[in-house]
Amino acid sequence: MEMRPASLVMQLPRLGSLFQSRLSFARSLVRKMIKEAWRIETVLFDIDEHGYGTAMYRVDTPVGNYSFVLFSSHIDPDQRSDRVIARRWDLTFVLFEGAPTSDELDELKRNVPHQEAGRYSSRVITLSRANRSQRNFGVVVACLASGRQPDIEWFEKVGYLYRTTAVYGNGKFGLADYARQRERGAFGRPFSAEMFTVYMVRHFTLQQVEHIAQCNAPHTAVALDPAIKRYIGIGNSTGLGMAPFLIGHPMLVDKWISQRERAIVQAAEVVPSRSDIQQFSRLVRRAALHLSETHTEDETQKKADQRTVLELAKLEEKLENFHEDTGGNPPVWQQLLDHAGRSWSLQTQELIHSILLEISPQVNSYEDDMAAATMLFPLEGNQSLSELKRAMEMDYGWALEYDFDSDHEQYFFWYRAVNKEEPRLGHRGIDPGEKCALELGVARSVRRCYNAVCSYMDNNADAVVVDFLMSNPSFRSIIRRIQNLASLPYGDIRANLLSLECRPMDLLRLKLSFFGASKFDPKTDRWVRITLFQGAPLANELASADIEWDWFLPTRPEMTSE
Repeated sequence: MEMRPASLVMQLPRLGSLFQSRLSFARSLVRKMIKEAWRIETVLFDIDEHGYGTAMYRVDTPVGNYSFVLFSSHIDPDQRSDRVIARRWDLTFVLFEGAPTSDELDELKRNVPHQEAGRYSSRVITLSRANRSQRNFGVVVACLASGRQPDIEWFEKVGYLYRTTAVYGNGKFGLADYARQRERGAFGRPFSAEMFTVYMVRHFTLQQVEHIAQCNAPHTAVALDPAIKRYIGIGNSTGLGMAPFLIGHPMLVDKWISQRERAIVQAAEVVPSRSDIQQFSRLVRRAALHLSETHTEDETQKKADQRTVLELAKLEEKLENFHEDTGGNPPVWQQLLDHAGRSWSLQTQELIHSILLEISPQVNSYEDDMAAATMLFPLEGNQSLSELKRAMEMDYGWALEYDFDSDHEQYFFWYRAVNKEEPRLGHRGIDPGEKCALELGVARSVRRCYNAVCSYMDNNADAVVVDFLMSNPSFRSIIRRIQNLASLPYGDIRANLLSLECRPMDLLRLKLSFFGASKFDPKTDRWVRITLFQGAPLANELASADIEWDWFLPTRPEMTSE
């Protein structure tokens, strides 16, 4: 079996159909925490009856200890915003290397609530903030205070008490560099420190809501049922800010996608046992239920989920006789994947891939090789122009197919708004700011470079790249990209991000699927709400949990009435 070609995998609509898998960063983090028996201990919980104050947790790992420090503050309802430009948040917090001294804790208290405007030492690994889901939070406090468990349906609709708006790391604002964490090992995998930060704020919010209820009604208050606790995750609101990262880190994107594709090949080559097929079928039913319990007002996403539920029912019918054919060429799993590719939607196809990986713990080994260089290597000035031209024709034929003389293909431009500090999409010829456009139009840059190279070679057939760049320096960046990605076919998203047909939501979902997100709820085609760590083991369960804790696409737990 061979990996699927980049021409198929790297199409933007397919990438925008991905689901979490066992290789997603939140999933691999939890396995690591369980395997290494991480211990999380509350060392400070100076929280008043309203839930405001300071909390600190010690995190012990085999390679050292860390601290999670959180500040909870009162803010007026009109100050609560999920936008990056907000200035006040309900919770602000950091992941800290080692244990802060009293002076360092005071310094954190002065700076962390200000987020980007604060000052931080290199012992601060991540910086983030979160806001309450006011309706959920108030309902849960009231229920617990009166001695009742909240209705689980509240968390089927909105699966969290808080949602984060940004998690900063890797040297930003003076924080610790990722290279330093990678050397130490605890947070060496990509985005593992950021995911752990989200896990810890979930841990605090569960403690906080019980604490407030206990303070309000000490004689009647009850703790949350453990099944409800596990079903509560952390929300996240994400917008266009993720798009520049994906275009700016092609070597990392290639690594993530290629490792997933290799894992799919390895899983599909296995001859399934009856138990494998039963487990696969069980997860198909769960996935259908998970999508049925995903609530969104976005018509595109709603229709996609409904179609996938119907197609999963057809898949389940097909699986009923699946055990009768456990050999053959191609392998039986590949036969199923081929049928899905011919018959069902992209979302269903990619969900099936995630389910196949889920029953294949042998692919866990890929999670330790998800990092890659984040900067492109130096440009090769001695490459012949004829070789560069052939590379563009071979590797970027998809980009050369676009007609950039058409307004349709240059409808958008990307820019970073000064007043809002966020990436934005502008309409070319209508919105101001085109002169400050971000270079995210890889397809157009390739097309322009190709045209210029062809023209230059008319009179300079034997020229090399450096000769061309002496007269055309503006193409240095795109040539460097072309040269660097020659052996990395999954590095470029094969889409024109300037086209009227570009759907930014697909870019967001691509990255969020690797984070481990579920419950995709687009609010527009440019920002989405998701849930992280829903169904994950609680902090006090890590020591006794099985390494393959089953929390893939969680569904509403069945609650027994009292």
